[in-house]
Amino acid sequence: MDRAPLRVAINGFGRIGRTLLRQAMDRADVDVVLINDIASPELAAYLFQYDSVFGPWPGSAVVENDVLHIDGYAIPMATSADLAELDLCDIDVLFECTGSDAAAANARCCIGKGVGQVIVSGPASWADSTLILGANADCFRGERIVSNGSCTTNALAPLLRLVDELFGVIGAQMTTVHCYTGSQPSVDQPRGDFARSRAAALSMVPTTTSAHRLLKDVLPHLAGLVEARAIRVPTASVSAIDLTVAVRHSRTEREMSEDLKRAVTSSATIGWTDKPLVSVDLRARPESLVLCGPEISLARGGLLRLFGWYDNEWAFAARMLDMACYLRTKRDGGSDAAVA
Repeated sequence: MDRAPLRVAINGFGRIGRTLLRQAMDRADVDVVLINDIASPELAAYLFQYDSVFGPWPGSAVVENDVLHIDGYAIPMATSADLAELDLCDIDVLFECTGSDAAAANARCCIGKGVGQVIVSGPASWADSTLILGANADCFRGERIVSNGSCTTNALAPLLRLVDELFGVIGAQMTTVHCYTGSQPSVDQPRGDFARSRAAALSMVPTTTSAHRLLKDVLPHLAGLVEARAIRVPTASVSAIDLTVAVRHSRTEREMSEDLKRAVTSSATIGWTDKPLVSVDLRARPESLVLCGPEISLARGGLLRLFGWYDNEWAFAARMLDMACYLRTKRDGGSDAAVA
């Protein structure tokens, strides 16, 4: 029997919130029934319709009486800073996308008001668990507040799990070559991190990544074996992972590449390309990571080098939607090993 679409709300209509809505409009299993953001509905609708990264929305997006009308589909919009003021009793899943200091209180408030599940669009130590599709989502045990981790963790963790299953991981070093984000200034301006205080679009900026600390929660058996760093680069979208792994069971470079490609064909989160692509070619790709076959190499001593692309906004939003549907299946007593 076909199930009714998930009734979802988006709290925080920023980069991820708007990308969620763009993708949800093309999905029959998700029904967005509320958007909440402290910006005016008119400004929120404008930023949805005209996106500097993904281009203009191909249809119409008009606000009338605090209702967003998208190609005939009506979504109520709220501008409350306090979710306790909103009626959330018919919401199956709330996507907490504010990234604010109030996110924890927002999530707990939603559960208290009858929301079935809260999925947080970023690292959240206060969440009941951190789950990554393709890595540890099969560990779900009914937690109500789930962090979807970070975009880089979604790219790295499934890859590490796959490499470990195929060849055994002894140790690894990962660098994410990451586009700049809203956490960086457009001109030199003080931030907590010295390097991140520099103009984002003018320099490559060595920095940290949350993927390093999240791995101990997502893949605890690899805790202490993987180091991760980041370089922010002057591009507006699409990032990459450069991973070097010391493996336990080394074969020839060609054989290992073929093993990876074969495994990826059945993966719901990792893609593959044999083409000489550049970052702009991966914009709006839904996979958590797209492995680049020509970049795979093997050095003496079993050092395997892997390189892959990921759209840090589009793919991450896609995983949030997939996670919501996957957790519903798990709560209903089903399973989906292909994405777990």
